[in-house]
Amino acid sequence: MNLHSKARTCPASRALLVERMTSAAWSADQAAAALGITTRTAFKWLARHRAEGSLGLRDRSSRPQRLARLTVEDRSELVVRLRRSRMTGQQIARRLRMPRSTVAAILKRAGLARLRDLEPPQPIVRYERDRPGELIHLDIKKLGRIEKVGHRITGDRRVRSRGAGWEYVHVAIDDASRLAYVEVLANEQAETTAAFLRRALIFYRRHGIRVERVMTDNGSAYVSHLFAELCKQHHLRHIRTRPYTPRTNGKAERFIQTMLREWAYFRPYSSSRIRTALLPRWLTHYNHRRPHGSLNGQAPISRV
Repeated sequence: MNLHSKARTCPASRALLVERMTSAAWSADQAAAALGITTRTAFKWLARHRAEGSLGLRDRSSRPQRLARLTVEDRSELVVRLRRSRMTGQQIARRLRMPRSTVAAILKRAGLARLRDLEPPQPIVRYERDRPGELIHLDIKKLGRIEKVGHRITGDRRVRSRGAGWEYVHVAIDDASRLAYVEVLANEQAETTAAFLRRALIFYRRHGIRVERVMTDNGSAYVSHLFAELCKQHHLRHIRTRPYTPRTNGKAERFIQTMLREWAYFRPYSSSRIRTALLPRWLTHYNHRRPHGSLNGQAPISRV
């Protein structure tokens, strides 16, 4: 038997209580005071002993004898149907004139309490092109300019650099080999993005790679006429990702995470110029020496 951690009595002390109260030597107040309980509690145990004997002095389950009646099935189905139409629990309760707690309980039983439960995540589909150049992923990451060591390193958010501006890291990564080309540029406009693609094509050509396709998101620079004309000149098929689905361009997204962790935020930089100057060294390390998990621990250059 498990007693409550703060229980004042146990079956043995309750039996002693009943014995004292049934004898003429102890009054109910005296017997209760001796055990540190109220007189009302003392009479409760005496009544249970008279009704059930020694079994009445045992602890009982705290489970209620009667449970509240559950909402009828048709009503619950209506709540679930409204939830699947992306209504909130509060909106459902107001529309059906039901308590919010009841609606919340129905949604919890149905597994729809959280909004993300309405649309279970799609299974991850992994793919890899057969040969280098078959597909190049392009993306842009915006980084804040550095005027001094910031809060990511110091942890102090009270001192901030206002108006420092932004830098734009343009990224290209080959799907088959993971060979990457990166530049830090002043903006993400169409002219700048197209010029980056020209230099990326030259980079891959120097490694013996002929680019056939490029994949981008739907940013304004990538959907511009200038970018489309450049792809046409170089006979590149332009593939765009689904809107609001960054995982479609997952290799570029994953590379950016690695780049931020191992270069952009790897150490405290006193200026953007120093951070940019160290990019080529890190990129050479990534392409030629760094083991890659999806390449069986080999560097990207091993597949070129």
